[in-house]
Amino acid sequence: MISQSHYPNLDSLIRGYFNEDFDLWGNTVAEVLCCFKEENDPVIHTLVATEIERFKRNHSANLDKSFEKIYGLYVDPEPWGHSTVSFLEELKRLLRE
Repeated sequence: MISQSHYPNLDSLIRGYFNEDFDLWGNTVAEVLCCFKEENDPVIHTLVATEIERFKRNHSANLDKSFEKIYGLYVDPEPWGHSTVSFLEELKRLLRE
């Protein structure tokens, strides 16, 4: 049985842009998000922001551990100068600009 993600657009952003080849899209969170935004419809930007809020709400009791479990193979917020929550908030802020 194939498991469906509850955060398909957030998954696409993180797995597709913040993986080990992130530097193809930029060297800062803002640069990577700029590339993502240019390559995706504004509707997707809104969906990702909504999924970030849902992720935070669904994992509020253990946000760091949940983020690490789901996205840890792709991104660690600390080298980007963020905690898990500040990384997600920065993504959301940049998506809404």
